[in-house]
Amino acid sequence: MTKIFRIGLVDDKAVNRNNIAGKIKQFKELDFCFVAVNGNDCLEQLKGLPTEKMPHIIFMDLEMPEMDGIQTIYIARSLYPEIYFIVLTVFDDDDKIFEAIKAGAHGYLLKDEGDKEIYEAIINVVELGGAPMSAAIARKALNLLGRSEISGKEKVIEPGFLDPLLTEREKEILQYTVKGYDAKRIASVLDISFLTIRKHIANIYQKLHVNSKAQIISMVHKNNWLKD
Repeated sequence: MTKIFRIGLVDDKAVNRNNIAGKIKQFKELDFCFVAVNGNDCLEQLKGLPTEKMPHIIFMDLEMPEMDGIQTIYIARSLYPEIYFIVLTVFDDDDKIFEAIKAGAHGYLLKDEGDKEIYEAIINVVELGGAPMSAAIARKALNLLGRSEISGKEKVIEPGFLDPLLTEREKEILQYTVKGYDAKRIASVLDISFLTIRKHIANIYQKLHVNSKAQIISMVHKNNWLKD
């Protein structure tokens, strides 16, 4: 029996979605079953899917409104570690490559790849545990690695993913939440009404696409999002 891989795509441009979908649909082993138009849309749709309908792989664009691909991968990898994410983009600059890898992308392809290359990337990731890259991307990554080894300095990229997502007040409340404070205690410490704290917490849950305090604490600790 042929194994079927469920494939998803996140891209804000219809022409790109149609082009990539056409390539994926050429292979009977691939079930093109998930489409989102930006990061927020992706996370909201995933939150409502049963396990048996979850995509095995999601191809992720980088530049999108509301929430970009880097932020989406970073959050989604914490919530759905069983899903593989492959960047599929026109960007091949140094920062984008390292940010995508830092966020947890399993591969990085340029959008001009052919249908065969996309199919092989899927098999490489799911069945071989590989990290497929377009040739141009691989050369850049090797060159950057070589330069960092020669200089003796590793390029450190601080993701700062919470900065564009949460306000300073929300990050402050998140810090107290992770420390185990409940809403009433946070309200007392910050001298803010209990209802205002509850509203901030609801906003944090919505922005990070989580459903529980335990889930958000796990995400923060796993990714070291907040410093002491």
